[in-house]
Amino acid sequence: MSKIIASAAIRGAHKIVDMAEKKWKEAVDKFGINQEVHFPETAYYLPIIYGILGEKIEKLSDMEKVFSLCRKFLPAPVHEKVHLPYLGPTLDAGMVTLFAEEMMEAVKYLEEPDFYFPEEEPPEGKLWLGAANDIILRKRGIEFVDGTAPGFAAIAGAAPDATTAMKIAQELQEKNLYVFMCAQHAGKRFAEQLVEGGMQIGWPVRLVPFGPEIYEAVFALGFAVRAAMSFGGIEPGDFRRILIYNKDRIFAFVLALGYVSEEWYANAAGAINFGFPTIADTPIPQILPTGVCTYEHVVSNIPHDRIVAKAVEVRGLKVTVSKVPIPVPYGPAFEGERVRKEDLYLEAGGTRTLSCEWTTTLPLNQVEDGKVEVIGSDLDELPEGTQTPLAIVVEVAGREMQEEFEPILERQIHDYINYINGAMHIGQREIVWIRISKKAKEKGLRLKHLGMVIHAKYHEVFGNILDKVQVKLYTDEQKVKEILEKARIVWKARDERLAGMTDEEVDTFYSCTLCQSFAPSHVCIVTPERTGLCGAYSWLDCRASNRINPEGPNQPVKKGAIIDSRLGQWEGCNEFVNKASRGALERVSIYSLMVDPMTTCGCCECIAVVLPLCNGIMTVNREYKGDTPCGMKFTTLAGTIGGGKQNPGFLGHSKFNITQKKFIASEGGIKRLVWMPKMLKEEIWERLVKRCEEIGMPDLPNMIADETVGVTEEEILTFLQEKKHPALEMEPLI
Repeated sequence: MSKIIASAAIRGAHKIVDMAEKKWKEAVDKFGINQEVHFPETAYYLPIIYGILGEKIEKLSDMEKVFSLCRKFLPAPVHEKVHLPYLGPTLDAGMVTLFAEEMMEAVKYLEEPDFYFPEEEPPEGKLWLGAANDIILRKRGIEFVDGTAPGFAAIAGAAPDATTAMKIAQELQEKNLYVFMCAQHAGKRFAEQLVEGGMQIGWPVRLVPFGPEIYEAVFALGFAVRAAMSFGGIEPGDFRRILIYNKDRIFAFVLALGYVSEEWYANAAGAINFGFPTIADTPIPQILPTGVCTYEHVVSNIPHDRIVAKAVEVRGLKVTVSKVPIPVPYGPAFEGERVRKEDLYLEAGGTRTLSCEWTTTLPLNQVEDGKVEVIGSDLDELPEGTQTPLAIVVEVAGREMQEEFEPILERQIHDYINYINGAMHIGQREIVWIRISKKAKEKGLRLKHLGMVIHAKYHEVFGNILDKVQVKLYTDEQKVKEILEKARIVWKARDERLAGMTDEEVDTFYSCTLCQSFAPSHVCIVTPERTGLCGAYSWLDCRASNRINPEGPNQPVKKGAIIDSRLGQWEGCNEFVNKASRGALERVSIYSLMVDPMTTCGCCECIAVVLPLCNGIMTVNREYKGDTPCGMKFTTLAGTIGGGKQNPGFLGHSKFNITQKKFIASEGGIKRLVWMPKMLKEEIWERLVKRCEEIGMPDLPNMIADETVGVTEEEILTFLQEKKHPALEMEPLI
């Protein structure tokens, strides 16, 4: 262990604890000891303190005991002629640093509530995003579990110039890593350099500017702690398992760009507790022996053109990057990239022009593998700012290919095109909207490359069922119209197949255990009349997925003998759930939120909750951030029922499921629905009206309250009474 690093880290920890304690005392004098403190929109309080110590910091008064712990574990400064076992005290100093910084940042939220912008992307005039809320955690954290994002790079400081910063950032993006940014060097900050270079920043493109100073590094480590608790199912206070989870599962490292101050050393020591090494571009002392980290702890003096590769090596990260034959970078990190109007070279769809995409199966002799045609004009034949019709037709063939697989493949086009740096894709079928940027066109990107990407990815992902793939891209308007007419007939037939299916007419349901890597006891049962709670899988999708990958997460579940038709319990389902949850669950009711309800991993689109006073239920969607009549916001609800827990009175579900016939059928179905956010009601309005007409209650949609009526049970009860909502006359729920 380097004595220089140990002594610097410990001195830095003392400085940060002193600073934090001073700010805390000033806040107590200004706001009072009982003033509430928090990071906005999170159920994890101050997450490092909550995860490591198990302490809930809800008021300024709660910080006093944590500061006492900081003083207790803060090592004495290292003296010149005294030998100490440096590693243990240094790690303690690092952890104490993180506790102090979290409390200091909580005070900052209190004193400067508008300093951070609490969304995924900073708007004009704002840059720093601060602590991620729980919606962002759920949305982005799952990528660390399913492998879409193998880890993150926490960058402190700045590169010598914007060009170097952009190269480093893009290299990290190409390796699918998130980039968390804080601190400054020589008056420059890495995030500001990326903005200077014209790069989009924010969570959607995995370039996250947490804050301007080194203290905001705590948000990166706080995100890692929350991931362990949320997705690893680890209880607060179980610090050993949280640290091991991060070392083994979250492949993160620190890139120190510029002068490493004592405060930087203290934060690096905090990161080492999690198994996250530091790689520096300056000649600071090194810690090369292995121990807490997988390999080296601190590696220094690495040139900028090699620093990313060295960091990946030191962290022991195995990066899998899909190589596609196109002239621009490619990978999931570019999925959230936007192409703004001022950057636009070409646009298709999005109500501007006709546009669609369609995957269809042909006989083997009618498909030439790898053939990509542009029927009409390509980018180099179209002027800047063109709005063109576009139809993307993917024709596939294979001895194992089946017609029911087509929608599974077709939906992947969205991701595959979005992974192209400089391309933006929204929607599917005939509501596709595609934009190509000027920079991408200048680098050589053409429409034909979209087809080449689809060909490569279809073979990579679906090679077990596909033998041949050819892609045709039409920009001729008449041809696009002809394609659209053919595709609409196919899409209508697909939809009618599912719409006419009932749970009674099949003897097999399907499981989805995709999320068990972060919610080990969660098992989703998907039926014809109950889509997956994440909204991504229907019964037909699961059946097709199982046939494509028989060993995958979508396994057939034989219903077996009926136990209770009202609750939706079958012997076969219960046996499967018990086995798949490793004994954590004995039974599950497919149609009830009161008796043995289905678990949730936390990825649900909506959460339904009983409202006893109203004798009904409310449901709230993930996008809605306001208060609800149950007294909890979506983020709090998700933190409460997520992780594979069975919670009577609470149920995760999809938006589509609200208008399916078996939605909480045991409790009376949609007639129990008394409140939902206005935005959700508007989104499902057409289906909602149709469903209510089916049950003979065409006025029901207007009887359902929303936040414009009230956000407490007392407020909405008067409205329900005025409207004579049917829930008030139904059998008591409780």
